[in-house]
Amino acid sequence: MRTFGIEEELMLVDPGSGATVPVAGQVMDLYARSGSPMINPGAGVPAVALTHEFVHEQIETATAVHTTLNGLTRDIVAGRARADALARQVGARAVALGTAPLPAELHTVRLPRFEAIRNRMGLTAVQQLTCACHVHVGIESPEEGVAVLDRIRVWLPILAALSANSPFWHGTDTGYASFRTQLWGRWPTTGPTEIFGSADAYRRLVRNLLTTGVLLDEGMVYFDARLSRNYPTVEIRVPDVCLTVNNAVLIAALARALVETAARQWRSGQPPPVMPAPLLKLASWQASRHGVEADLLHPLEARPGPAKDIISLLLNRTLPALADAGDDARTEELLKALLRRGTGSSEQRNAYKDTRSFTAVVAEALKHTGTG
Repeated sequence: MRTFGIEEELMLVDPGSGATVPVAGQVMDLYARSGSPMINPGAGVPAVALTHEFVHEQIETATAVHTTLNGLTRDIVAGRARADALARQVGARAVALGTAPLPAELHTVRLPRFEAIRNRMGLTAVQQLTCACHVHVGIESPEEGVAVLDRIRVWLPILAALSANSPFWHGTDTGYASFRTQLWGRWPTTGPTEIFGSADAYRRLVRNLLTTGVLLDEGMVYFDARLSRNYPTVEIRVPDVCLTVNNAVLIAALARALVETAARQWRSGQPPPVMPAPLLKLASWQASRHGVEADLLHPLEARPGPAKDIISLLLNRTLPALADAGDDARTEELLKALLRRGTGSSEQRNAYKDTRSFTAVVAEALKHTGTG
């Protein structure tokens, strides 16, 4: 069974006003003093880890490595609950929002690397309070990993559409379902890649990017999907942090099935779909603009089609891998529920429509963060 895990970035907010608050340092101090629950105490393996992110207004949770969707779900719930419980101790809350609905002044975490990034990237870094979900899926080798990257690239905009959870930014409706995608796209290495063809070609591109001197290190290679620097995984980076646990579980299940499907295609000699990166960028923009509420671009033909039809293509493509993992019924159920209920972006807009208050939007999001 192919392993997987996820990292979720959560926003730290004042529970009364909904505004962001710079308390990540206090939260991490509490975390360090409280100790981390262990899934394997003898080996020192944490069930859920909390880490600093770029600014003091957010925190990141990371699950342990799992082979089952049930185990991953438990960790997602536990990670969100742990972050929120610690935030409550300093008068804040942890909420799953892709961007801040209310105006926010950001405070960079005072670590040398983060301060260097801020100094080098200017306003792009200063305005970078965005919360994403990163899905790590296990691979057997870098060669398999790059073969996977070459074959999943055309499907990633659909994951972005399904996860859309950032319509508001600094007190305005942006008109996007995922404005986080737009903000994140200002970094110099974000977005889709061309087909690599081999692990050597991937490494060569990374070396060339670092040689330019624009990037501080390999951690700033922010492709839509990349080989992890630290783990034997492919890391899928396009989703917003999902408003609900169920949506996060859905994204993780589809991501693992995509990776498994791509690996099987590579082993059988099936070539990757040919789609120029500029067309994939358009597909990502369309997903960012409308989420699942308008046409998406066909992953193999780059023509517009109803979102439900395009999403069905992804489900049908991954169904054998989902079935082999025992995830097919649950994934189909979660997908139907999302399409019926709407993405996190839709739910945020509904909350604003009912109240005309961004404070109320954050309050409603807090209700959903720890639930299905």
